[in-house]
Amino acid sequence: MKTIKGATNGFVTGTIFGTIVATWYDVPRVERSVALPGLIRTLKMMGNYGITFAAIGGVYIGVEQIVQNYRMKRDFINGAVGGFVAGSTILGYKGKSISTAISAGAALAVTSSLIDAGGQTTRIDNGKEYYPYTTKKRSTADS
Repeated sequence: MKTIKGATNGFVTGTIFGTIVATWYDVPRVERSVALPGLIRTLKMMGNYGITFAAIGGVYIGVEQIVQNYRMKRDFINGAVGGFVAGSTILGYKGKSISTAISAGAALAVTSSLIDAGGQTTRIDNGKEYYPYTTKKRSTADS
């Protein structure tokens, strides 16, 4: 489930990032009668960035969870391995070179390690799920 959430978050973030990049670089001035080519280029760029970010997020979380289950530990090494595998496979494939793969993997591994070692988390996963409702029956005094 965490892998799906990571991929979904990556897709949304990548799509937004692709929109920003498309408005800055790729899309020419849209004229009144020829708006469709600019829109198609923007959608392609949004999809490209969205899929790339989704793949990085999914691979990162998936590998991190596999390593965590294998090692039976929860520390920064899991994230570093996940970051290296995600960066080297996805960005290395897009860059089409071994040096790009190693550089991207190392960059994501170092970034993940620094964030994990520094305790920079947005939410602590304690295994509990919180629902907007309760399953307990209310007493008549609470009504």
